[in-house]
Amino acid sequence: MRAAAVLVTLLLLSGCGGAVQMEPPVPEGTAVEACTRLAPLLPQELDGAGRTASTPESPYVTVWGEGEIALRCGVPRPARMAPTDRLDEIGGVGWFTDPDRPTLFTAVTDLAYVEVTVAATRVAPEVLADLSRPIAQATAQAG
Repeated sequence: MRAAAVLVTLLLLSGCGGAVQMEPPVPEGTAVEACTRLAPLLPQELDGAGRTASTPESPYVTVWGEGEIALRCGVPRPARMAPTDRLDEIGGVGWFTDPDRPTLFTAVTDLAYVEVTVAATRVAPEVLADLSRPIAQATAQAG
């Protein structure tokens, strides 16, 4: 339900300007380190949209445009994801698409789940491709 609330908040705030309100996740265990590594690797621009501030500020949340694209690192495993669900592999990262919310994608890695919301006005496959490299890099197992 939290993801739905976040999506509704994003949709309501689109076009309002200023910081986008998003509930930051609270990563645990290995996700903390992976998400900390991910933040500086994320692009400044994504699908033509520049990075935007989010409120409250969090190192685990990144927003582009007026909330059309939002990333939350360290979220819980998607409730709708079954062990037998097929993931779409993009750039070496497995992506789960929520069957109830086709604009909500979750990168599934060994260290962290990374949730990405992409508005219908954006090109989701390109956004996910551009995010796959930094996610793969940040969530690679340390040797």
